[in-house]
Amino acid sequence: MLDYALLDAMAAVIRTGSFEKAAQQIGVTPSAISQRVKLLEERLGTSLIIRGQPCMATPAGRRLSRHVEEIGLMEHELRAELADVLPTARAPTIRIAVNADSMATWFMPALAGLEGRLFDLVLDDESNTAEWLRRGEVSAAVSTAPGPVQGCSSRSLGTQLYVATANPAFMHRWFPAGVTEAAIATAPSLTFNIKDELQDAWIAQVFGQRAARPTHWIPSSHGFVDASLAGIGWGMNPISLVSGHLDAGRLIELIPDTPLSVPLYWHWSRAVESGLRELTQAVLKTARERLSAPSAS
Repeated sequence: MLDYALLDAMAAVIRTGSFEKAAQQIGVTPSAISQRVKLLEERLGTSLIIRGQPCMATPAGRRLSRHVEEIGLMEHELRAELADVLPTARAPTIRIAVNADSMATWFMPALAGLEGRLFDLVLDDESNTAEWLRRGEVSAAVSTAPGPVQGCSSRSLGTQLYVATANPAFMHRWFPAGVTEAAIATAPSLTFNIKDELQDAWIAQVFGQRAARPTHWIPSSHGFVDASLAGIGWGMNPISLVSGHLDAGRLIELIPDTPLSVPLYWHWSRAVESGLRELTQAVLKTARERLSAPSAS
């Protein structure tokens, strides 16, 4: 039998990144947390945490941490059904992989009103979030991957629409004769991180092929908008973030009526499907309200 007091200590260290913060979260001393983790590792005969700043989980630690999360969700559901019998307990934590643009535009309202649970959001590119679920490090994910991950269910959320934007002065400076492949090759652009392919995908959509482009690296959704407004570069912004700026003329589409549609999907673990039911319902409802409808294809 697994000792869940020991597992809780290990999961808290992995979640917070330190023994001190884990101790504060659970309400014991750092020494007690250290002893519990050491005892669990001795009993299992394997290392679970890589000590450092921050502390990181080993593969076995990640899987056990996921198990703790799943048990917490199942107990949360059981207490809701047997509220008169079972005592209240610490709210379970649900770990979700989500991309920055979804978080900046529509995902946070989906979490509003979901009381009695805590959320641990992992940021990654929408093309890579499903990998977190596949590795067993999260219980749910917003992703561009259409098919369900093994052991998981999947539903279409809709499409996030992006527009290539820049401010008027930037357009005059870099695209005086229009947006051409030659101009794109010299005009400064914006890139979120090394996984961000939205700008390249838009170029391929418009010109039929990708093209080399100089770029600034700005790992922030709102920073992308600010950089576009400041004339630092052109970039792909969610239309919901920049519609007001477009209407006011502070930003201009590089080429009108050429949005890039990015389909999004919600994936969740079937092992804790019932414990994620309310979250899934809230995510699907908010996506219907705030994203564009999925394509007919």
